[in-house]
Amino acid sequence: MVMSSLTNTAPAADRFGLAGRPRQVLALYATVLIAAITLIATGLLTTGPAPDGAPMSAFGGLGVAAAVVAGGQLARLRFRLGRGTVSVSWGEAAFIIGSALVPSGWLPLATFVGAAGAWLLISWLSDHRSIADIVHLAASLTVGAAGAALVSTLVGAGAGLDDTRQLVGMVAGACTYLVITLGLATLTLALHRDASAGQILGRALNAKIPMLVGNVLIALLGLWVLLHEPLWLLAFPPALWLLQRTYRHHLVAEEERRVWAAFAKATAALPGLVEADVVAAGLSGAMDVFGARRVEIELRRPGGGLRRYYDDAPGQDVAASGLPGPVITRTMMVAGATVGELTVWLSEPTLPVTRDELAVSAYGDALAGALHDAASHERLTQLEARVARDDVRDQLTGLLNRSALLGDGDRALRAVARERHVALMLLDLRRFREVNDTLGHRSGDEVLTVIAERITDLAREGELVARVGDDEFAVLMPALLALTDSASRLQEAPNPLPQVVRRARDLAEQIAQPMEVAGVRLSVEATIGVVVTPAGLGDAAELIRRSGLALQHAKELGLTVGTYDSARDLGSTDRLALLADLRDALQATDQIVLALQPAVDLESGAPTGVEALTRWKHPRRGHLSPNDFIPMVERSELLGAFTRYVLDRSLAAAASWARAGFDLPVSVNISARSLLDPTLPAQVSDLLRRNHTPPGQLVLEITESVAVSDQEVVDEVLAGLRDLGVQLSVDDFGTGYSSLTFLTRVCVDELKIDRSFVDGMIDSPAAEAAVRGAVELGGRLGARVVAEGVETAEQRVALLELGCTVAQGYHFCQPLPADKIVYALRQLAEAAPAKIVPLRADDAS
Repeated sequence: MVMSSLTNTAPAADRFGLAGRPRQVLALYATVLIAAITLIATGLLTTGPAPDGAPMSAFGGLGVAAAVVAGGQLARLRFRLGRGTVSVSWGEAAFIIGSALVPSGWLPLATFVGAAGAWLLISWLSDHRSIADIVHLAASLTVGAAGAALVSTLVGAGAGLDDTRQLVGMVAGACTYLVITLGLATLTLALHRDASAGQILGRALNAKIPMLVGNVLIALLGLWVLLHEPLWLLAFPPALWLLQRTYRHHLVAEEERRVWAAFAKATAALPGLVEADVVAAGLSGAMDVFGARRVEIELRRPGGGLRRYYDDAPGQDVAASGLPGPVITRTMMVAGATVGELTVWLSEPTLPVTRDELAVSAYGDALAGALHDAASHERLTQLEARVARDDVRDQLTGLLNRSALLGDGDRALRAVARERHVALMLLDLRRFREVNDTLGHRSGDEVLTVIAERITDLAREGELVARVGDDEFAVLMPALLALTDSASRLQEAPNPLPQVVRRARDLAEQIAQPMEVAGVRLSVEATIGVVVTPAGLGDAAELIRRSGLALQHAKELGLTVGTYDSARDLGSTDRLALLADLRDALQATDQIVLALQPAVDLESGAPTGVEALTRWKHPRRGHLSPNDFIPMVERSELLGAFTRYVLDRSLAAAASWARAGFDLPVSVNISARSLLDPTLPAQVSDLLRRNHTPPGQLVLEITESVAVSDQEVVDEVLAGLRDLGVQLSVDDFGTGYSSLTFLTRVCVDELKIDRSFVDGMIDSPAAEAAVRGAVELGGRLGARVVAEGVETAEQRVALLELGCTVAQGYHFCQPLPADKIVYALRQLAEAAPAKIVPLRADDAS
């Protein structure tokens, strides 16, 4: 058996083929050659007689033995292993025949001469092997033959050819020959890095074991025929030919199975998302499938030109030894379009077990498809990235566009504490149309690019710069705290508006710096609108709207910088956003909450009722007071749902303190618009029944704005409520223009004096007179009079002196959540017997 690592065709300058060899390979070649020469010399000097019964003389047998060795090598079968080839020969049979013809010490010489001659002929005819390879192959077989002869002599010493012991020795020698030659071939291929040692041994044994058995049997049979019936040797050639074909078929089948298994594995690894990954897999796969010395992939670029990739076999020195073997080049095409070319340098020509051209063509088709898919994916990825960039970036300046500013701006605002101030500057270039009309749109685009660069240069980290219109830019500043002392308390921090205005002026000055466009030196000025607001009171769209108002105001006054003034703002997107949030709040249970404030008897301090005030715990904007959302609710379609929600919560709270032993009514403010709904009495009746609350325990507070044009509908609704037994109260009495008119139409149970009169009654005789008049009017109408907003003991005493008996305010109790109101009512009731202490000189009570 011969196994060899194929090497490149040696250049003329290296006649022996040693250039470019790894140092370990050279050492192995030298060691094996020296060992072979030593063994040949030792065998010749220490040779014994020919085996008993040898059919010819020793010298004649030597010639025949060398010829048999040469014939065994010439009849070799080969298969590829990595980038090397394995030659499976009739070496074991040649050894057994030679053992019967010549003394055992002459076998190394016969083997070297026969093997060298055979491989010189093979190289001359086809393989073109270097002298170094031929000598190494012959020396390796010689070492194997010497070891086999030694084992055979030791086992069959002194026995004749017909002796069984001699036959056993020959078989043991043949096995030794296989082990030594296999070991040397494995070491040679491993040093050439053509394949791993385990792979070499496994595949070689798989191919050689069946042939070893046949070798030994044929050799023993041939030896018997030679000794006893020489004429039967004429029948051996056909038998040997059939056996050779059988071995060949076995190797071909194994090789094709291996090649197509490797092909399937390699093509499965080809698909990838990036061209470089597909090419790397393609090169590696071609190396494994074809055992190639080199693989090149040449790709055609979409815009013209070529890109070449290649990979060389491990340990290959192309510069020193050139590229070996035949070259197969196939054009890779997909749907008629040329992708590139695949070129494979095979290890060795005319391998009988590989259909190389078919395999390369099939592999090239698979590689072309994978490369086409990768290129398509890369183009799609680039297109998606470009589309995504165009979605958020202005194509001319590279700044954020309007939609990106809105999205990124909202996220930036949500990341800031709602109490922190944020700012937005909106810039508009003055008379920019003159630039386009005079210099052309291309020059106008250049001006816009320069302006964008100047704005970006002045922007700070974390600020968002965007182009929001043809000649409009915006700068969102979500971190204004950096303009102040971050260690100071928020309420102590200075107003950031002056700093923002100064930055706007600096920006305007920078923009106005001269620039040269189309050979013309020009200056472009800008007008800037500025808005500064807490982060929780507006989104990015609202900031742009407000800064737009400031910009428009600056243009009207001929200013460079204008600031937002809420007094000039007729509408707010913030209110629109709140409406959407309110719909969600009414579906939740923890956003619209009640703040309950007791009303007390001024003389005893005992609770007489509870007013339900609404608060909104907004998930993003925090706690909102009624003034922040009630006016919006009263103008929206959500009014009915909001009214039912508050009434239901209020009646549920009244039921809770009724169960605790407090028979007190609950007062709920109701919008004038609600009185235009004819179904309101029925809705109130349903809510009273659901919460098991008597109608008299509900007081509906109506503001004086109830004097609407459609009085007939209002009167019908109020009459229906009165029929239910619900009490009616006039809230903020004295502040409207229709109070007395309303009282002549509707019978009310309560008048609530507005807190503005209570606040001024101590120092203002007019306010005192208004309170006195309301108290007297209530007495004449038979209605309770409740004073709102009592905050001091002095106000309490003054109200008692004017005849007012009921009041509410922080002096008695602040608004409380529903889960604390029962405890507060109990405290007020327990403290009721306490007497009022007259004022002392220091105004303390």
